[in-house]
Amino acid sequence: MAGNVSTPGASVTSRALALVGAFDEDHRRLSLSDLAGRAGLPVATAHRLVGELVAWGALSRTASGEYVVGRRLWDVGLLAPVQTGLRQLASPYLHDLYGATLATVHLAVRDGLQVLYLDRLSGHASVPVVSTIGSRLPMHATGVGKVLLAHAPASVQAEVLANLTRITPYTINQPGTLRRQLARVLRDDYATTVEEMSLGACSVGVPIRARGDVVAALGIVVPSLKKDRAPLVSAMQVAARGIGRALVDPATSVDRFH
Repeated sequence: MAGNVSTPGASVTSRALALVGAFDEDHRRLSLSDLAGRAGLPVATAHRLVGELVAWGALSRTASGEYVVGRRLWDVGLLAPVQTGLRQLASPYLHDLYGATLATVHLAVRDGLQVLYLDRLSGHASVPVVSTIGSRLPMHATGVGKVLLAHAPASVQAEVLANLTRITPYTINQPGTLRRQLARVLRDDYATTVEEMSLGACSVGVPIRARGDVVAALGIVVPSLKKDRAPLVSAMQVAARGIGRALVDPATSVDRFH
């Protein structure tokens, strides 16, 4: 939510962006008054700018009169290098993993203190999960998140460890326990969760590296990790190395996603 875009010095652009930024995972449909309130704008100002955003396609108005993010904004977002490069090159590897396991497969990056899911493959045989393409979830409760957190700057780790919310009865919310897990992630080069984000769902995450730096994570969600963990981790690490090599291959011309 915006803080002070209603002040006289705020530009039209900052006010329009505040309206777009009013939407998040928990606020996908907003009335005009809710939009104005979350953007910190007078209703009259919001009404005028929302009309322009709807005309351009950044927002759409539903039959009930609420506003949602428009298709044109999604289309523009798909042009971001992190999408056109990383997601495109990783896609064959995600499909191979899904084809071999029929489990939900994820591609994710760190976005601030959260995990941003760039891609997801799942089917009828997959374990139900809460993630969707474009969603953001806590790092401490997901396999891909633990991988990215283990390789994140110390300042990011400190902020996350200071706010370990419990999502299920099995979510790790003790800083000392999570620190030990992150140390194992660095040692073993993979992370696991056991019903920490969703009951009945376990996950494995492995890092994707480009020129030695961890730039993303590959994840898979399964009902249990009591058996077949080693071959699953091995297959994921092979896929992650393939994605990493493709990212820095001059022939692909997508190393610009950094």
